[in-house]
Amino acid sequence: MTKQVCCILPNRKTGMQESRDRCCFHRSNAGEAMAWLESVDTLLANKDGLAAFRTFLKSEFSEENVEFWLACEDFKKTKSSTKIAAKAQKIYSDFIQADAPKEINIDFHTKTHISQNISEPTLSCFDDAQRLIYSLMAKDCFPRFLRSEAYKELVKKQENGNQKRWLPFL
Repeated sequence: MTKQVCCILPNRKTGMQESRDRCCFHRSNAGEAMAWLESVDTLLANKDGLAAFRTFLKSEFSEENVEFWLACEDFKKTKSSTKIAAKAQKIYSDFIQADAPKEINIDFHTKTHISQNISEPTLSCFDDAQRLIYSLMAKDCFPRFLRSEAYKELVKKQENGNQKRWLPFL
């Protein structure tokens, strides 16, 4: 019996992609916001969850983290070697180099390693930095998002909407 793969999601501990046989897209609309409680993986894999998380991060002036993570995910899907070089340079100039417009907070060793290898980029050249940023989002940004008023309000709206759908007289 072959396993039916639903989607590719990042592993919570490593930040690397892996296949899952069930994911957040199988949940009902009314329970989506509650489903995001499960993990940052579930949140990032859901279009509405990602949009809500990005809005929250913008309000905290830290959207560069999720933008970098998304840019890396897109970069890893690149097939053309000329596009790999161009996309790598764009990610580097936007997020890694000193005084980049959306500079991410990574350690000196990781930044130096990327800087030394950016002239001949590979699809894995940002993996260490992506893992660090994923870990930061999972341990810091994601819990703050779940405690935010914006998230609580979203859950409340969905709970009320679900109740009205099943109990039309309310």
